[in-house]
Amino acid sequence: MFMEVNMEKESPEKAKKRKIDDDGDGDKAREESESFNGFKVKAVINENARQKYLFLHCTKNDEDAVVLLEKTPFDSSMTDQILSDNTKIRQTLQNDIYHTYSALLPENLNGVKATVICPASEKHIKKYTEQESFVIQETAELYTKVTLPYLEKHAFSTKWVYNILEKKKEADRIVFENADPDTGFILLPDMKWDGKDLNSLYLQAIVHKHGLKSVRDLNKSHLPLLNNILEEGADVINQEYGIPKSKLRIYIHYQPSYYHLHVHFNHINLESPGFDADRAHLLVDVIENIEMNDSYYQDKTLVYRVREQDELYKLYQDEGYFVDFPINTSISSNSSLTAAS
Repeated sequence: MFMEVNMEKESPEKAKKRKIDDDGDGDKAREESESFNGFKVKAVINENARQKYLFLHCTKNDEDAVVLLEKTPFDSSMTDQILSDNTKIRQTLQNDIYHTYSALLPENLNGVKATVICPASEKHIKKYTEQESFVIQETAELYTKVTLPYLEKHAFSTKWVYNILEKKKEADRIVFENADPDTGFILLPDMKWDGKDLNSLYLQAIVHKHGLKSVRDLNKSHLPLLNNILEEGADVINQEYGIPKSKLRIYIHYQPSYYHLHVHFNHINLESPGFDADRAHLLVDVIENIEMNDSYYQDKTLVYRVREQDELYKLYQDEGYFVDFPINTSISSNSSLTAAS
């Protein structure tokens, strides 16, 4: 079960967005999403005060679960309700004209987005656990020797992706579809977006074509697909949400979180760690690079981060990639002597 609920009170007619896994039961998920009764916290596995999230490793009915709790953004249309006698405040500091308060908002305005993965595998738990990171400069040779065998054998199952493409799941969340099997895609909101705050807009385009695992697989034969995503995706977002292409970041992750080609669409105001330089590749750049060189992404050295508990990190470690070479002091000494003479 993979589901997302918003832990604020909603009107009966307001639909909750959820993502249920391959074997999930919609009615059961709706029932379970009413509370966290039965969940027991084993450990806090990650937290961030600035980004206001808390990740928990839990158990439910003797199964492991991961619960991701994130504070939701303010809704500017609710300001009158926030600044009312329904909000209780307690002063914590006063200096001249400056006053600081601790404020307790009404329950319906004090929302927390909760994402639940249950049962959670060891991979899920590791994925959301805070870990030390390392940089890999992946050459074409290292990709073939280390990375490709890993992702073919150990990547997360993409069955849930095919459920979306075949409309077995989440069909009501699809914003747009180009149904062509080679150049088409489905566009739908990312689970990290609440669907309301346009400044944090986040959608994904998932390609219909099977066999494309990542940017490493792309060549000139895929340019019609990539151009469709770039142009049609941006046009649809402009039509549906009133956000022009000039306000969008459109990019591909490497390494991706799942190995079926997908493209990210963000509002430019969204602060997202997913747009870091060691992970995001702008779609316009990907297209131009392939136009210049058909095998660009098969030949290029790609840089990305891995974490110390990632299996990919361990495979590169076994390959001797992270061996630290000692400084050759004799070279330094000789250089000094030469300079002195």
